[in-house]
Amino acid sequence: MHEGLERAAARFGAHPAIRFGDRSWSYAELGARSNAFARHLAARGVARGDRVAVMTSNRVEFALAVNAASKLGAAAVLVSPAWKAVEVGHAVELTRPVHAVADGAGVALMADRLGSERVTDLDDSEGLGAVLGGDGSALPAAGVAGSDEALLVFSSGTTGMPKAVRHTHRSIGAGTQHWVEVLGLGPDDRFQVATPPTHILGMLNLLAAASAGATVRLHPRFDLDEVLRRIESDRITLEMAVAPIALAMANHPDLERYDLSSLRYIMWGATPVTASVARRVTERTGVRWLPAYGASEVPVIACNPVGRPDAWRLDSAGLPPTGVELRAVDLDTGEPLPPGEVGEIQVRSPSVMAGYLPDDANAAAFDDGWYRTGDVGWLEEEGWVHLTDRSKEMIKVNGFQVAPAEVEAVLHGHPAVLDCAVFGLPDERAGEVPVGVVQLDPDVAVGDGELEQLVADSLATYKHLRHLVVVEQIPRLPSGKVLRRTLRDELAPSLLAAPGRREGGSEA
Repeated sequence: MHEGLERAAARFGAHPAIRFGDRSWSYAELGARSNAFARHLAARGVARGDRVAVMTSNRVEFALAVNAASKLGAAAVLVSPAWKAVEVGHAVELTRPVHAVADGAGVALMADRLGSERVTDLDDSEGLGAVLGGDGSALPAAGVAGSDEALLVFSSGTTGMPKAVRHTHRSIGAGTQHWVEVLGLGPDDRFQVATPPTHILGMLNLLAAASAGATVRLHPRFDLDEVLRRIESDRITLEMAVAPIALAMANHPDLERYDLSSLRYIMWGATPVTASVARRVTERTGVRWLPAYGASEVPVIACNPVGRPDAWRLDSAGLPPTGVELRAVDLDTGEPLPPGEVGEIQVRSPSVMAGYLPDDANAAAFDDGWYRTGDVGWLEEEGWVHLTDRSKEMIKVNGFQVAPAEVEAVLHGHPAVLDCAVFGLPDERAGEVPVGVVQLDPDVAVGDGELEQLVADSLATYKHLRHLVVVEQIPRLPSGKVLRRTLRDELAPSLLAAPGRREGGSEA
């Protein structure tokens, strides 16, 4: 994986690689500093076959740490900086890293589990200066193979805590090249990353930029006015967006004040396109959208054809890139379906993950070599893919996956909760938001907002409950399976009619 940066350092040298604030890092500088970082990790015992947890905010050192681990033959475990103690504990237990690179609250969270001596604190300016100021010359080859583990990202399932998605150097390399291809990236391109690089899209963007020699403007956090200002000042050539960013652009009162004429397109990912929002942005700016579709398990599944702007469309995620095969199968029988018939979308690609941790999650993930996306849709004769629903009961908030069972486990921990269920409610800004439904013990007191606060204290912000509804009983099958879809169908109309408000005492 690190060879992308090494080739860029050799080929593009002084060309800007990452801009962060008023500072610009060249590819040669990134290459040398990642070598120094690798020597720092090696001195702390990191070697081929090990794993290094990386839990940082958006900063240049994130890219250095990931490449440094790769140079040693170790795999980077990407841990969201939004995660709290329970989530971090699960990630560490599942992946068993030998070292961690962290900043902010992540330093103490990782130190609690690994010991402070096994954590590199990026907020320690003196220590960090020593690390980055070390020997930046090339390291001896670590004998890394394409089949070796390179990267682990987290993708929740519908049961239990998040699963770790394992990518090899070969699979993430194939995904990176697919992303370069479908975006039409080259060394003259400039784009921005304002979403967390610990998410597969942010990571993929950084890898693809290095592969193509493009320049990335990295933001410490998402700020729409700053993003728009930088499009103008940096002459950004392509922009990345998810549903809430697109909506914020569409509703921005002064959008026309910014010069966006340098943009070739805005890529829409993570959720199906909201056509009305996309059209509103195009009407106000003249910039068109390039819808795309991917997953942590298969980084690039489909994209509109970047070289054929006349063919771009908002009703389809596009066509699969070279080497990626798609099919739709019957939801009940698993039999392949002809074009036009609705079923589960499955993918076969050299970029498909090596598998999950824990291992027992893999049996349900594949069907004779095809990865089961859990998305429901259909294919046109020419291969254009249409997404209509999800067969999995995952909740997707701002492009981040939330497992209902993970939130339910927190609610079940309160003595007043006899039973509970969590489902996703459509939301224009976030795509979906979590809704909790609880059956309460009448003999146990629970304060107003107490259960929502319990979830907020336990889980990352995007997993917080938008609504909490009290019911007499949670519907279940005889097998014990919660009928989340039944609850959603019954409750969604009233919740959507009054978003953010409590309904006549039915909500706690």
